[in-house]
Amino acid sequence: MILFILVVNDCFPGPEIRVRKGDTVYAWEKQPRNPWSDGPEYITQCPILPGTNFTYEISLSTEEGTLWWHAHSDWTRATVHGAIVILPSVGTTFPFPQPDEDETIIIASWYEGDIKELVDEAMDDGSDLPHSDAYTKMANQETFVHAPVVKTTYHRMVDYGKTYLLRIVNANINAEHFFAVAEHNLTVVGLDGAYIKPIDTTYIVISAGQAMDVLLKANQSPGQYYIAARQYSSEDPEVTGFDHANVTAILEYRGNYTYQASPSFPTTLPCTWTMQQQ
Repeated sequence: MILFILVVNDCFPGPEIRVRKGDTVYAWEKQPRNPWSDGPEYITQCPILPGTNFTYEISLSTEEGTLWWHAHSDWTRATVHGAIVILPSVGTTFPFPQPDEDETIIIASWYEGDIKELVDEAMDDGSDLPHSDAYTKMANQETFVHAPVVKTTYHRMVDYGKTYLLRIVNANINAEHFFAVAEHNLTVVGLDGAYIKPIDTTYIVISAGQAMDVLLKANQSPGQYYIAARQYSSEDPEVTGFDHANVTAILEYRGNYTYQASPSFPTTLPCTWTMQQQ
């Protein structure tokens, strides 16, 4: 099956933009002090027509951490998006111990059909807007996906004792996600381009359009551990037509050791439903 999607620079997700605090870059979602070029077309600005271009500059005077950019016309945001990493300005550092490495993880929606056609059909007949057929995660330009016909698993190699800064972006159209790493604690240190007082937790819930900076310490026994995300849903679990699948990757320690039969799965990952079971 061949599926054509709209992308930037021939990649999905789109290219990551790395800058430093104080730099000037192009526009993105949650534009501070510049709302007139943010939002759906015909509300604050006309769309960019085919064959034309639009340049928008903004100074990152106060932002630091992780944000993201995306398209706003129709549902093009589903495939036209990418991360913006804002590093500390020259001569400064993080307000927490320097991580050994960082990695960007983008959770996104995946549709088996033409998303524009699906949306147009739903608008014409008044039915529910399309639900994603799968969810993907991109880690440093490698995509791992859960889908009925696509099954790949990304392995994130780590070294015991090191600290990793995970820059997590939820690029889904309208789905919140739980996120956890088996047997590892997480420390949330940033939200939407601003650092916060550290919060220790065993899992996070990240809303659609949100970006989080999360520290992970590789301090468990060498082995393989699932990195997992699961959609939050308040639907009745007896609704069998709803996809409750997880999207996963594997955190793998470097070294010589005996692998377990199967990587451990996060026991802290909440269920996908909240209605009390009858």
